Amino acid sequence: MDLDWTCSLSAMHEWESPDYEPSLPVSEKSNPLTRDIDRASPNCIVRMLQACDDQIFQEEMGAPYQRLLSEQVVETLTEVAKKVELILKDPRNSLIVLSGCGTSGRLAFHITSAFNRALGELDQSSVYSYIIAGGDRALLSSQEAPEDDPNMGVLSLQKVCEGKKRVLFIGISCGLSAPFVAGQLDFCLQHPEVYTPVLVGFNPAHQARDEPIPGCTFTFHSMVRRMQELAKCQKAFLINPAVGPEAISGSSRMKGGSATKILLEVVLSAAHAATFADTPITHGGILQHLRAYEKTLEITYAQREGIGALLEAAGQSLRRGRRVCYLGWGPLATLGLIDASECVPTFGAGYEDVRGFISGGYRELNNNEGPLGPDFRIAHKDFLRLVLPSLDDRDVVLLIYTHSDDISQVAELARRVREKTSNLHAVYHRVDGDTAAAVQQDDINKLCLSSLTFALPSPASGISLQMQWELSTKLLLNAVSTGAHVLKGKIYQNHMVDVQVTNSKLYCRATRLLQKLSGCPESRCEEALLKAVYQVDKLTADITYSDISAHTRTARSVTKVVPLALVCLLTGRSLLEAGTHLEQQPIVREAVEACLS
Repeated sequence: MDLDWTCSLSAMHEWESPDYEPSLPVSEKSNPLTRDIDRASPNCIVRMLQACDDQIFQEEMGAPYQRLLSEQVVETLTEVAKKVELILKDPRNSLIVLSGCGTSGRLAFHITSAFNRALGELDQSSVYSYIIAGGDRALLSSQEAPEDDPNMGVLSLQKVCEGKKRVLFIGISCGLSAPFVAGQLDFCLQHPEVYTPVLVGFNPAHQARDEPIPGCTFTFHSMVRRMQELAKCQKAFLINPAVGPEAISGSSRMKGGSATKILLEVVLSAAHAATFADTPITHGGILQHLRAYEKTLEITYAQREGIGALLEAAGQSLRRGRRVCYLGWGPLATLGLIDASECVPTFGAGYEDVRGFISGGYRELNNNEGPLGPDFRIAHKDFLRLVLPSLDDRDVVLLIYTHSDDISQVAELARRVREKTSNLHAVYHRVDGDTAAAVQQDDINKLCLSSLTFALPSPASGISLQMQWELSTKLLLNAVSTGAHVLKGKIYQNHMVDVQVTNSKLYCRATRLLQKLSGCPESRCEEALLKAVYQVDKLTADITYSDISAHTRTARSVTKVVPLALVCLLTGRSLLEAGTHLEQQPIVREAVEACLS
């Protein structure tokens, strides 16, 4: 499918109708634009992803949802930026904390690192700290279970803020759902003399998760209601524009992650400009910052054919059981690490399928806990020693760098990779008009099968060029890894049918997905899911009466839970027979289609 797909205005806005999947919050709805992405060509996949990303900046136009460019959202961003400015101008005993789970926590790390570096360049002390559920191992791998633990969230916040008298806490939960973040926000509300809480997410407040949190007297929804009341006197802030459903349903690493990066960098950049360049924080200035990112999105997707070719190469590698490696420099490399880490929980991928590496390893990553052990080797020297010897032309290697990096070092690594595989590609960001490294870049181009160059204009808005390069890189890598797994058959329609069921959010998502695809009642779908989790054809009373946390703990060691359950529901087969079916038809999408035909 390719040329027959067009992005109609009605499809862009269909999700906004109150009749469209009314029981689901925006972040969990399926996107009408991508309902056939599993049958699309590489170029068509990129066009679909572009259309979904364009929804981030859609105007409100009287729609039922508050949007990123809405007056109220821009006003809240302005007020939060002023709170940041107050701390930057008097940082004594003060801290700005960004916290989240999964992608949100990884971006919290990435953003705090960038702004602490900016402070260091001005001989200022660091004022930013990050928290990620599961600790630093979660930067590089799926650690979904801690997301369900509000007490762990509180303890981690107390530890980071020990001795501080003024804390601006920014909790990120794309679906307004993570108990880890809810616990932290509740703690902030209990201690208003120290903490000012800010919540960032992408559902309207009434769609915040309203299920009981074990051990708590509140739900995420009730906590959001309390924040809304306090927001009236600026004692709390809620930044929650709707950016439309994800291209792959529920995959908030994509638009949710991009919008998180945009919103927080706009806020912090405006505060830095006010503090260190005497540029007042204004509504118009914030809007201009947002528009700069919109332009970045446009420039990135202007090369959709090149992105499509890269996506196709990555998909061919994965289908052959081979691997995709990102070799990056500087902050762009961190985004490669983040993108690679997300493939395991999102697509049921193997850890080695998509790997990221950063030139200076942990020294350059500069995470709180330092090196994370032999399972997480991330330096280029680790790639050269442990990975490169086993590569051949079936593996894809992607170089990710900017004109600010050591281009001669990039060229040297390219030559070493080229000795093992011709399947070498490059993504290069530079300032529009800059040709300083043109000769060396030409050498790299000759070594690569493909080379994409993104030339962005020097920003006039106060947003750094580096941050625009980063957004461009994130969009591209998300497209490549998502599209590659679509081509591998890991997506059915636009659903993650091989998602890991490792926390309560994913357990509920899996149950809903089974219900939607099988047409069976919820109770029967949950029963099939539990049989797949525990690998039994008959549930015991112990299993039935265990809570969700027990189920998700067990599910961590089981693969293909959702596909197994779905095959059982669609065909009436036993678990063993369903397993045999999946062995004979290892491409998940084709296995599901065979059951439906």
